[in-house]
Amino acid sequence: MAKRVGVDKWLFGVVLLLVLFGLVMVFSASAVMAQSSLGSPYPYVMKQAIWAVLGLIALVALMQVDYRTYNNPKVVFPAVAVTMLMLIGVFAMKDSHATHRWVRFGNLFTFQPSELAKPVLVLFLAYFLQTRIHQMDDWRGTILRAVAVPLAFTALILKEPDLGTGMVCMAVTALMLYLAGAKTKYFAVGAAFAAPVLYFMLFHVAFRRARMLAFVNPEADPRGTGFHILQSLIAVGTGGIRGLGLMEGRQKLFYLPEVQTDFIFANICEELGLIGALLVVGLFVALGYRGLRAAFLSTDPFARFLAFGLTTAILIQAFFNMSVVLALLPTKGIPLPFISSGGTSIFITLASIGVLLNITREID
Repeated sequence: MAKRVGVDKWLFGVVLLLVLFGLVMVFSASAVMAQSSLGSPYPYVMKQAIWAVLGLIALVALMQVDYRTYNNPKVVFPAVAVTMLMLIGVFAMKDSHATHRWVRFGNLFTFQPSELAKPVLVLFLAYFLQTRIHQMDDWRGTILRAVAVPLAFTALILKEPDLGTGMVCMAVTALMLYLAGAKTKYFAVGAAFAAPVLYFMLFHVAFRRARMLAFVNPEADPRGTGFHILQSLIAVGTGGIRGLGLMEGRQKLFYLPEVQTDFIFANICEELGLIGALLVVGLFVALGYRGLRAAFLSTDPFARFLAFGLTTAILIQAFFNMSVVLALLPTKGIPLPFISSGGTSIFITLASIGVLLNITREID
């Protein structure tokens, strides 16, 4: 295929809009809380801006690296090993809110390995599946070997505990196996094994059982387990069509916890209304279209799997986040890509886009 003169400018533009929009909304959501607790309205947005700049630098750098560089066992398996060690290493760190999700580098910064696990998982599957397209009926030689790394990553992520990211990992794995041509019976077997595990995780772990009960009937405990859901729905409903106006939201005034992170979409709905919410959805749809276009137009199986996996990981996470805010799914604690406050999330996601943009260089 003929080489492009440049990368997909539409994809780059959409990502840049999401990042800039995210910075505005992080400031809007966090300013009052930051002023009250830290004496300044800027700490959260400044931290997010620093990570966004670092992420954009990584994007530009990786955009220049030929994606074929990663199609090498000397790249893939060390990446898997380092990610595995980091996922294990979080349990040696002091817990935060009864969770082990971050590796601390002194007083400089923290890093969330589960964010790194998603693109590394995609890289592993792209590398493995590219040569197995015609062997997808081989249960032991292909399917079990393909899911070994995703299952190991997911098990460690669930142990943190982080059910949301674990579900993203398994959903991406399933979609990539489907793209490779895995037979329906293997998905049925996987679902049969996953169902009891998911049931146990949801109903036999106290805090998740409480979340499930709150999801079914949040009014039963409006000041306890149902608080997040109800306050989120109040924010969404208050916004109406046009919203209350930027910076004018009320739920961020100590009513809705984690409003600058997992529930920032609720703040968007409240301040910018249905119009703002549809704008965000539209940007993710555009990102998905450009990313999947690159995947399906590529003649290189490795590039196809890599572009497909990186794109669907972002889309699935965005879908989960918005669904939680709208009470379509139980509370999971998963950020909205590019927009939620979170240094590791925006850095890793932008770096992934850099790889995706390099793939688009070779699409006519």
